[in-house]
Amino acid sequence: MKRTYGALLGACATVAFASAAYAETITIATVNNGDMIRMQGLTDNFTAKTGHEVEWVTLEENVLRQRVTTDISTKGGAFDIMTIGMYETPIWGANGWLVPLDDLSEEYDVDDILPAMAGGLSHDGTLYAAPFYGESSMIMYRTDLMEKAGLEMPEAPTWSFIREAAAAMTDRENDINGICLRGKAGWGEGGAFITAMSNSFGARWFDMDWNAQFDTQPWKDTLEFYVGMMNESGPAGYATNGFNENLSLFQQGKCGMWIDATVAASFVTNPNDSTVADSVGFALAPDTGLGKRSNWLWAWALAIPAGSQKEDAAKQFIEWATSKDYIELVAENEGWANVPPGARTSLYENPNYMEVPFAQMTLDSILSADPNNSTVEESPYVGVQFAAIPEFAGIATEVSQEFSAVYAGQQSVDEALEKAQAITNDAMEAAGYR
Repeated sequence: MKRTYGALLGACATVAFASAAYAETITIATVNNGDMIRMQGLTDNFTAKTGHEVEWVTLEENVLRQRVTTDISTKGGAFDIMTIGMYETPIWGANGWLVPLDDLSEEYDVDDILPAMAGGLSHDGTLYAAPFYGESSMIMYRTDLMEKAGLEMPEAPTWSFIREAAAAMTDRENDINGICLRGKAGWGEGGAFITAMSNSFGARWFDMDWNAQFDTQPWKDTLEFYVGMMNESGPAGYATNGFNENLSLFQQGKCGMWIDATVAASFVTNPNDSTVADSVGFALAPDTGLGKRSNWLWAWALAIPAGSQKEDAAKQFIEWATSKDYIELVAENEGWANVPPGARTSLYENPNYMEVPFAQMTLDSILSADPNNSTVEESPYVGVQFAAIPEFAGIATEVSQEFSAVYAGQQSVDEALEKAQAITNDAMEAAGYR
């Protein structure tokens, strides 16, 4: 009996030693939004399953983009997993900078990923990043303030209605702004919003010969409308407001309307965080009657930089964090309204989730965004709120800085558009497009 018990102890020790030997510590760079922070709180579940530990580097959106771009382009090796999106993934995959995710397990069910998300995170049919969540953008609005203004939100409103409603809901004495929108510099912050908005006004970044289009009437119309509306009905200092700043304002009851990422719906309707959770409605992003709405298409996704020494552990984490089981885990702990949306077809077939008030509007918004046909006039690029070329991030960051200077009252619309035209054409000529 003693010999058997001793042998058992030895076997257990061997297993424990083997598990410890194969356990890794992986480092993940991610954005500081609510869904990613929630995931960090659930990471013990992953560690318990695999033995792998996780170290998080959580960064503001603009800083994250800069850090991961620098790290992967210089082969810095600081991260085993990066949180990136639909802009970076196909470009970096084509460059050989990312590990292909073409061997995920059958249980993971890669075919369940929404086609719009899988397509945007692939190059030549190979998936290079797995979507943690997918999003478009839509209108979130205060139903009580809309009713008080004597207006009714259409399911598919125009920009002229939104401006009228924003003015009617603005109450400066009570610190209520009719509308909150991104103005913060950065191609993925205010730059993403104004580009998506410009699509609905008939603007585009480039014509078919890659000539910049900021000297056209649609861009002037877009900026003048935006600035006029925000000066009338937006918050003070909107030139420095991005996603997180506007989320905070809305949750505090200081915004009548907010047009931004569909993923924000779970935060503004969460009574633990939002003072207006019981009076939020949703509608499609506005248009001007030209056939294009002003909603974007995006996924925050997890990818592994090529050359990672911890590829197996990183893939295990990606499978865990973007799986159906993870969605169930969040639902169990936080409720169905707080699961990561927009990534999997099965989520929108789940009767529990379809009872969530913003689920259908999120799906409708995602399905209405077409990155292959995002502008009124024909354009040479793929992308809704970006042009999927390597040079775009640098160009658009500079252009967004010029636009933010307009919002801050530091220059005119005409001055900013003239500078944007020169910045863009000079960069495209240097890159050999023109």
